[in-house]
Amino acid sequence: MRFFSTRDSSNVTNFKNAVMDCMPQDGGLYVPEDMADLRRWILYADENTSFASLAGALTSAMINDEFSPLICEAIATRAFSIDPVFRQLDENFFYLELYNGATGTFKDYGVSYLTATLETILQMDGEKAILLDSTCGELGACMSKAMKDKKLLKSVLLYPKGKIRGLDQSDFVWNGGNIFPVEVEGTEEDCRNMVRKIFADRELVKKYNLTVANTANIGRLLPQSFFYTYAFSRLKKKVNGDIFYAFPAGNYGNLISGLYSWRQALPVNGFMVPATSRITLDAKGNCMMMDSMVPVEKREPADPADPSNIERLEQVFKANSLMLRSFVFPATVTEEDTVQACKELFMKYKIYADHDTSAAYACAKKRMAATTDGDAVLVLVARESPSMDGDFLRKTLGECPVMSQNVAKAFTPVTLDRPCLEPGDIEGLKLILNSLNLRRMF
Repeated sequence: MRFFSTRDSSNVTNFKNAVMDCMPQDGGLYVPEDMADLRRWILYADENTSFASLAGALTSAMINDEFSPLICEAIATRAFSIDPVFRQLDENFFYLELYNGATGTFKDYGVSYLTATLETILQMDGEKAILLDSTCGELGACMSKAMKDKKLLKSVLLYPKGKIRGLDQSDFVWNGGNIFPVEVEGTEEDCRNMVRKIFADRELVKKYNLTVANTANIGRLLPQSFFYTYAFSRLKKKVNGDIFYAFPAGNYGNLISGLYSWRQALPVNGFMVPATSRITLDAKGNCMMMDSMVPVEKREPADPADPSNIERLEQVFKANSLMLRSFVFPATVTEEDTVQACKELFMKYKIYADHDTSAAYACAKKRMAATTDGDAVLVLVARESPSMDGDFLRKTLGECPVMSQNVAKAFTPVTLDRPCLEPGDIEGLKLILNSLNLRRMF
């Protein structure tokens, strides 16, 4: 599989380079140049196929020109020890839970896959690399689990002061671990700006072999397409009608990965997502994507610290304008709609749904009747543990589920007895990166 930049279609590279050097020099984001037809693998999988086995087969089918099937299977086996939970709630209503991983978020799957992929590439090439990201804690908790066994990869995480959580003392580089947490005397935006400035300097990116662990990296985004194939493997013997997925908008990573699944020949009829300022409805009730006021060639570079997949969506819809109306079904969802959807999920199905999942269900309720026939199937995708949204659930339902031990640990604050960086202290950040100099890093 080859990838090209959203800013320059002639800027083409392979999977390895797209993952390792994930921010193209032209300021775009990498997208697949052509999607492999995975029909044979998709139709072969069934309810007995594990998520790791499915991911290994799909990875091999996508990048068999670079990695052998054994290597692809090894990546998936290292990344995925737990399957998502797929439940049937009604005759044509199913629920896909993506929060049963290490820290209670769907990000566990993507981060684990990315770090396993990077470690494999580094082993093959005899190299070492550093992941540089900013966070308020959630990504750090995921990284704590995903980086445990890595020998060739380090992570530098920038936090606003007092926001570190979910890390173990054994994770820290100075204790022999793989993570170097850095507190900044400022806001999350201050941390993001520091990451942006580092990635704007191509010499520094090359010197330290820098990449990111968020969805700006195509290696973090692609494994999200496996979710839909996994759901279909559980569905295909149970249903005959059209299949629709509903999920929160987020940064559009779920939507773009779903569209990539369709391009790989996954049987799917559409994706339902609450309307946003960018993806909404026209006067006739059809999906429309608001045109950017700034042409691609005049935009700021893609953001390595706070990514949006809008530019990737623009590329897909530009190549196939009919896809926008044929596969994306937004609906305007009010707070009242969301509350009522949450109550219905609990009363009818005993499901605790967080605010975002409830909003996605409210969207589906509005679109299913108008878009589908009576045999259509809905898969509601839940991305985060509902226990993380206790305030919303207690206010709406009067109760919420008990937070599991692993999720609670991901929210446990961590205190560092180390100097903080001032906002914009790029020289200080470079000193930290240099302390992990690749010649002395391990």
